[in-house]
Amino acid sequence: MTVDLEKVLPIAIYVALLVLIIVIIVLVIRLMKTLGKVDLMLDDVNRKMKRVDGLFDLIDKATDYVATIGDKIVGGITNAIHFITRRKKGKKKNE
Repeated sequence: MTVDLEKVLPIAIYVALLVLIIVIIVLVIRLMKTLGKVDLMLDDVNRKMKRVDGLFDLIDKATDYVATIGDKIVGGITNAIHFITRRKKGKKKNE
């Protein structure tokens, strides 16, 4: 009972390739399911980000408005101080 390697080796290789193909198919199916779940999660995140994006736009406009008012107040105070100091300098030159 001698085992002929020329007959056994190809059979072993075919069985190993068959197992490898089955494993690859199972992994691809699992990967497709995982990618489907990831896609649903990303869609959910995008939908939530669109809702929050409007809030961020509102906050941005409000901060711009507050900054503009603050700049006008600071500019008015600066102009008043400049006017007062210029007026005092004018009186000192006249004396």
